[in-house]
Amino acid sequence: MNNSVVIGELTWPAYAEKVAAGSPIFLPVGALEQHGHHMCMEVDVLLPTAICKAVAQNVSGLVLPALAYGYKSQQKSGGGNHFPGTTSLDGATLTHTVQDIIRELARHGARKLVMMNGHFENSMFIVEGIDLALRELRYAGISDFKVVVLSYWDFVNDPTVIEKLYPEGFLGWDIEHGGIFETSLMLALHPDKVDLSRAVDHPPATFAPYDVFPIIPERTPACGTLSSPKGSSREKGELILEVCVSGISAAVREAFDLDT
Repeated sequence: MNNSVVIGELTWPAYAEKVAAGSPIFLPVGALEQHGHHMCMEVDVLLPTAICKAVAQNVSGLVLPALAYGYKSQQKSGGGNHFPGTTSLDGATLTHTVQDIIRELARHGARKLVMMNGHFENSMFIVEGIDLALRELRYAGISDFKVVVLSYWDFVNDPTVIEKLYPEGFLGWDIEHGGIFETSLMLALHPDKVDLSRAVDHPPATFAPYDVFPIIPERTPACGTLSSPKGSSREKGELILEVCVSGISAAVREAFDLDT
């Protein structure tokens, strides 16, 4: 039990010992959001959690329970917040939740945190929460708390890898919601939560170069995905996972000057 990288599986003395030894803490930040007809709605939690666990194994880290709710789904990146099941937070709520967690980790004695985003819309609210927390800690005399914040998909940037994933051409990350990238990762990590027989093959979504509020739901493909998952495979998911875990492990070691 006490050899686990999952914080919730540890006893408190085992956790305290690992924190005192300088273990980096990982916090996956996801969302409850529709991902088409073929995948469950917890994709944005499951994927960063799995990657956090794999990286933590490499760097002697510890993984917090994921934040399972995120900022409101936006039409041009997640299809929009109008789908049944998508359950979102106001930005201030997410910001202050991040702030509270960082303050608590500092109280425990932790000084290294990796925040891994799994939901595009969360990005700046995570940053705001970090900024407020670090300011608060400085007022309390704590100036050595360091945070690495990242989105795992940013580590898939090698043109050779992208060509293997998208042999017919890469359409861009902005319309990858529920498409080949996430579906392939889910097939590698959680195949029981994917049913490709229900996947909808459709042309990639197209949007105007501006936003309108309230949104016009009809501009989102009716199935909820922004590009077709056709062409997804477990093999592609395993490649993505390998690239992400390797790249993020190296980044964490560099950022925190780790020897592990």
